[in-house]
Amino acid sequence: MKNVLVAEDEASIREIIAITLVRGGYNVVEAADGKQALDEYYSKGGHFDVVLLDIMMPVLDGLEVCKKLRQNSSNVGIIILTAKTQEMDKVSGLLMGADDYITKPFSPSELMARVDAVYRRVSMNKGSGENENGDIIELGQFELNLRNRTLSKNGTQIELTQVEFQIIEYFFTNPGKPLERNKILENVWGASYYGDEKVVDVNIRRLRMKVEEEPSVPKHLTTIWGYGYKWVE
Repeated sequence: MKNVLVAEDEASIREIIAITLVRGGYNVVEAADGKQALDEYYSKGGHFDVVLLDIMMPVLDGLEVCKKLRQNSSNVGIIILTAKTQEMDKVSGLLMGADDYITKPFSPSELMARVDAVYRRVSMNKGSGENENGDIIELGQFELNLRNRTLSKNGTQIELTQVEFQIIEYFFTNPGKPLERNKILENVWGASYYGDEKVVDVNIRRLRMKVEEEPSVPKHLTTIWGYGYKWVE
């Protein structure tokens, strides 16, 4: 069963989300605040594929819940729910480990598209160990294991979310090639993605903090101004 935790303090919105996801084949557990969300998550042993988190929740806000969930697991898919005026919260959520964000108000079709996309990444990660035809890509001090979906630097593994792994995989299969921002968005989030290219930039910032010695002066994930990014050995 595809399990989703929905944390939203507005009952009417939470109900609409739950109904939409159940119709889409998901098993939904609801929470009315951040603390309840964490309680539900841990009481179920963390057996959720995707977690939807509203930013503005009582007791514990969505950003703090996102941070705690990501510290617990790099595999669970996290989508934050924000209002149009919460631009900085979108960035903060992505930097804390969220895979995507949805801006309110949203349509049922957009909700399903976003959740389905994150769920596919989670499922891909879970089934990666079954792929016996996996391969390893070595670029300098980095090693990308496509079978185990892991990245290591000088033999030390780097914790990546599903989104981060897909971005790195795209770079490692195109080393030294400038990649357009919109092509990264299409390759990782899908051609039908509802959001904007900002999600790419924020994830690049997050990746730099994990792979670069000096994230502010990147040597590997370099910027091609006005175009996109490039991986340099």
